Amino acid sequence: MEQMNLKDRLSAKVETLQTAPALPSSDYLALNNNTLDLIHENLKDQPLTYQMFDVVKSPSGGSTVFTVPGLTGEEAEKELTGIILDYTLPRAYWDTPDPVEGTPPTCLSHNSLVSESGKPCARCPFNDYGSKDGETGAKACKESVLLFLLRPGNVLPLLVRVPVTSKGLFLRYTARLTSALTPLNGVVTRISLKKATSRGGKPYALFHFEAVSALSPEEAASSKAFARQFMEAVKASEAMPKLEAAG
Repeated sequence: MEQMNLKDRLSAKVETLQTAPALPSSDYLALNNNTLDLIHENLKDQPLTYQMFDVVKSPSGGSTVFTVPGLTGEEAEKELTGIILDYTLPRAYWDTPDPVEGTPPTCLSHNSLVSESGKPCARCPFNDYGSKDGETGAKACKESVLLFLLRPGNVLPLLVRVPVTSKGLFLRYTARLTSALTPLNGVVTRISLKKATSRGGKPYALFHFEAVSALSPEEAASSKAFARQFMEAVKASEAMPKLEAAG
């Protein structure tokens, strides 16, 4: 009798599990275990280069709306939300004050520490404030931050270029996460824009970074693993889009 009751209880438990609603799946499809295999299969093992990624640039004229490439054309979005898998700190110098857009830089660094030619950026005179024109305090060597932002429902990240005016704000955001012992790719980050005015009276947009939620332990582990494997598959020199000469 006792054995029958046990069987009945087990049967009831199994039935309950079978009829219970499924746990919600992650909105981040790229965190599935076979994502990288699928990417390599679809690309026929071709290297992941920057041409495969959509790029979001900093808006001009103080606009607080992002222009995001989409399937049907460019779309306007007030904010961008996703997991920042990783980032790079590129910088570039052109030897002409008004280069044509798309012109390769005279000097380029992928990490803001050492140039491609092996020269330390910290000792370069073009890294000095005021070296651009001697009046505005701007540097002749253009700095930026390049974010690999994984958005819900996407497998490949969106590249978000953060201008030098917001570089410190992003690094401060990463410092806050570090202080809380939280990895950058362990949270969902919301990026928005706020209008500001330069000392010369020109409007521009400042980037604002906010952690809107923490990933579950399972998602955080998957995010960390995917970020590591993905960035290993993408060489920094290939992943970086050509820096704009203007702006």
